[in-house]
Amino acid sequence: MTLDPGKLLLDMFAAAVAAAAPENRLPPHLPARPKGRTIVVGAGKGAGAMAKAVEDAWDGPIEGLVVTRYGHGAPCKRIEVVEAGHPVPDAAGREAAERILAMVQGLSADDLVLCLISGGGSSLLALPAPGVSLADKQGLNKALLKSGANISEMNCVRKHLSAIKGGKLAAAAAPARVCALLISDVPGDDPSVIASGPTVADPTTSADALAILEKHAIAVPDNVRAWLESPQSETLKPGDPRLSGVENVMIATPQMSLDAAAEVARAAGVAPMILGNDIEGEAREVAKVLAAIARQAYHFGQPAPTPLALISGGETTVTVRGSGRGGRNAEFLLALGVALDGHPGISALAADTDGIDGTEDNAGALLFPDSLAKAAALGVSGKARLADNDGYSFFQSLGQLVVTGPTRTNVNDFRVILVTR
Repeated sequence: MTLDPGKLLLDMFAAAVAAAAPENRLPPHLPARPKGRTIVVGAGKGAGAMAKAVEDAWDGPIEGLVVTRYGHGAPCKRIEVVEAGHPVPDAAGREAAERILAMVQGLSADDLVLCLISGGGSSLLALPAPGVSLADKQGLNKALLKSGANISEMNCVRKHLSAIKGGKLAAAAAPARVCALLISDVPGDDPSVIASGPTVADPTTSADALAILEKHAIAVPDNVRAWLESPQSETLKPGDPRLSGVENVMIATPQMSLDAAAEVARAAGVAPMILGNDIEGEAREVAKVLAAIARQAYHFGQPAPTPLALISGGETTVTVRGSGRGGRNAEFLLALGVALDGHPGISALAADTDGIDGTEDNAGALLFPDSLAKAAALGVSGKARLADNDGYSFFQSLGQLVVTGPTRTNVNDFRVILVTR
């Protein structure tokens, strides 16, 4: 059987996305109907599809509101779906967050609040804390995105500048029963980090948030600093009685998607090796390490004989120094190509399972052994484009972008390096 690297890579990515699709993952985890009302709220790139899955499977009356990224909505009839800004929050997200917080207040112990939480919710559920403006949050968010801060660091800051995150949404719903269904996009599947944990106790502190801003040399406005230095800025901590009636259920994780992709590789006669579901670090540095592993596999059959699929997930970061069009997956893949320098027998795919790489219109891209040479023939230098954080334009010139449109889920990035002889 002749192996088509491009088709296998795309088939593996499709399987990874399907394994995290709300319509497949959510229905088995729905709680029992309450005596009273059922209010559905939520935020994230998958919130619209999650709301549609609830509507299709729920056997009683429901009402509510979820907020998702522009272009990621779903056709719901009883649950309102609002679209808002991501990765930088906007006024639509703030208004939706205000409405969601008001919607869960004044409920009784007979009522159920069903929270649908997925990655992206931190930006979409944008309700600034007292004394903090939306413009303050937007400025700090942009600075964090460019700084190379990891997702846990960014969400620590976001939680302490919010009136709804860090357990505050669930606290507002008390004494109603709260069931949160979560799709994880964070390393370690920590529920307190997913969408900045609106229904989860937060072990981090305001001092931690200030330290993160200082670590990355981000200027902090005086009013923001004053808020973070005040006791009122603290989130709900583990053991808080207001969270005693909260159940947080993980319905989809990066590992589930990596396992699904591994099955596709195995069926094609390629041995899958999952290197990790939560790999972090600068995209181009991670690429150098994985390039070395791929070369070792090709030449020495270690850590496993070829044909081999090296599979990984997680969320890398990019410290932006250039002015090109990027995305962390395009950055990773271009850095991988530069490190491999046309090495035979090694192809790769890197893409975000939400269908959007950063702020671009692609999910990611494909890399083949001849990609750099083909680009050079077109007058496009891989090294120069990498220096300018311009991975998108590099792969666009080759027609090797992976474009899926919004997938309406999000279990972080998916990477696979295919090594054949």
